[in-house]
Amino acid sequence: MPSEIDDLRKTVISCTSCELSKSRTNAVPGSGSINTEIMFIGEAPGRTEDIQGMPFVGTAGKILSEALVYAGFTREDIYITNIVKCRPPDNRRPNKQEMDSCNSYLQKELKIIRPKIICVLGNTAFGSLLNGNAITKNRGKIIKRNEQLYFVTIHPAAILYNQDLRQVLKDDLKTLADILDKIKKGIPIEINE
Repeated sequence: MPSEIDDLRKTVISCTSCELSKSRTNAVPGSGSINTEIMFIGEAPGRTEDIQGMPFVGTAGKILSEALVYAGFTREDIYITNIVKCRPPDNRRPNKQEMDSCNSYLQKELKIIRPKIICVLGNTAFGSLLNGNAITKNRGKIIKRNEQLYFVTIHPAAILYNQDLRQVLKDDLKTLADILDKIKKGIPIEINE
């Protein structure tokens, strides 16, 4: 399996499928444990991620790491990736064509990792993965689609604009840890279809 993920990383790094490949410094493939039960999916790399070629290593990544530790996880316990693997110019939201160009990479990551739960970070990922909107109404909930469980929460970058959300993210990830624990023990969980 590691060679499969390594091959995918190389493919992502050399990708020229959309216009973002022309403006990026580095493509940013996912990273983390391929033996994890939880996969985190965000929107797109930011400036620091573009420079380092790693997901969630900038300010939002530090916020996410803090929330993970609060919930009892480490970065090594999870796999983290984005809907789009290259930074959109000026940190704008990725457009549909860009998301579609990267979708095969995301699907391949999902196939390799086969997580029990996908943690959806923010509105763009929520819209892309589940056709969802209104993240604040749906955050903290488990949604089941096509036999896959999704947990919806805010994007760590939202905390840069509203510090009150820091505890919300921490509490959501604690809820996620509790849900995963129940699943492992065979205890029923509340699911939204």
